[in-house]
Amino acid sequence: MHFPHYNAFAQALQATCRISDPWIEGKPRFRMEPLLLPQTEYAKLSEAAERVGALYDELCRLVLNNPTLLDFFDLTPFERLFWLASGGAWHGIARLDLFLLADGTVQMCEMNSDTPSGEAETVLLNSLFAPNYLPSQNPNAHFPERFVAMLRSYLPLPSPSPQCIGIIFPTEIPEDLSMILCYEEWLVNAGFEVVMGAPYNLHPMEGGAVGMFGKCINIALRHYKTDWWAERESVWQDGVPFPDEEPLEREIALLLEASSNGYLQVVNPFGAVLTQNKLTMAFFWSCFAQFSPESQETIRRYVPETVRLCDIDDVTVLKKDDWVLKSDYGCEGDEVIIGSAVSEELWQLSLRQAIPTRWILQRFFDAVPTPDGFIPNYGVYLLGGQTGGIYTRLAPVSTDYRALSVATFLQ
Repeated sequence: MHFPHYNAFAQALQATCRISDPWIEGKPRFRMEPLLLPQTEYAKLSEAAERVGALYDELCRLVLNNPTLLDFFDLTPFERLFWLASGGAWHGIARLDLFLLADGTVQMCEMNSDTPSGEAETVLLNSLFAPNYLPSQNPNAHFPERFVAMLRSYLPLPSPSPQCIGIIFPTEIPEDLSMILCYEEWLVNAGFEVVMGAPYNLHPMEGGAVGMFGKCINIALRHYKTDWWAERESVWQDGVPFPDEEPLEREIALLLEASSNGYLQVVNPFGAVLTQNKLTMAFFWSCFAQFSPESQETIRRYVPETVRLCDIDDVTVLKKDDWVLKSDYGCEGDEVIIGSAVSEELWQLSLRQAIPTRWILQRFFDAVPTPDGFIPNYGVYLLGGQTGGIYTRLAPVSTDYRALSVATFLQ
């Protein structure tokens, strides 16, 4: 579909009744021209995403079989509870944020395995432009079916119909509502009952099951971050306490008890509290010898050198342009300080104020920019461990909420 100007494009987006915010801070949030990615590069990104997903699965098995390794991560008591109760289960859907380098290699920035977002843009942007491209060139054409199939895999066979899925999300935050509405549409079209609400809308049902608004739910589709369910603590020495710092004890007990008794499946499982933690990338390098040869090769190829801040004896000797400072659960560019993009004063202040056990230092790498100077962040989705689609964002430096979302097709 051709759009003569951005206003027409914005109206087409709004006509989907899903994406209602084509602008942010008065500027376009989308790029009208799709990005054309060679098939070979998409295959390279897909291989990287699937190999890193397998690497994280091996990490979970390592920690599950050797519980003392959990001490590497500065988890709160409730975060430890989530991990221990999960039995190592962590995955349903994840997004790997990947970058292409000038030498043709791929580097990962992080994996969003807890509550990955962007699914609405991934599907709807491509669908707007799809009439101008052959169907085989749209890597996101089957995303909804793959998403539904992933959720079905959590249900017992045979399972009575219809099954009810409770979508749990922060109802006071509108940013991801477009994705929640897409989830609802895809699931209803697939024959599921759907009920939506916040964690506070969960309640016990007869026999030990869990409900929302009187409906017994079989799957809790969780888009509420694990670190929000648990104790909320600042990652800064001088951080201001959160107004809602207490864990959601009642709601956690409801889900964990129903799950352990076989009444409910939580997706993503609460074990994602470990895989979402960015200290995992430091764990890969610190405990390199404990991984299989294949996983060691994955670490060398795709994971930038990473170290916990608490393992650096003298941070003042670090050359700031060589490093990126990241907190354990920061996301979408939040709590990320790129050394080359800030002053020496701000860099040193950040190092002093950061709680050392909650932060990593990751080796900076230069990604290949587009001809107009943007850095493409290729967000490759994993659905049940396999590539399910791609969400590309463009930013001048780091990817945050102001990055331009762009449709992605394969040449």
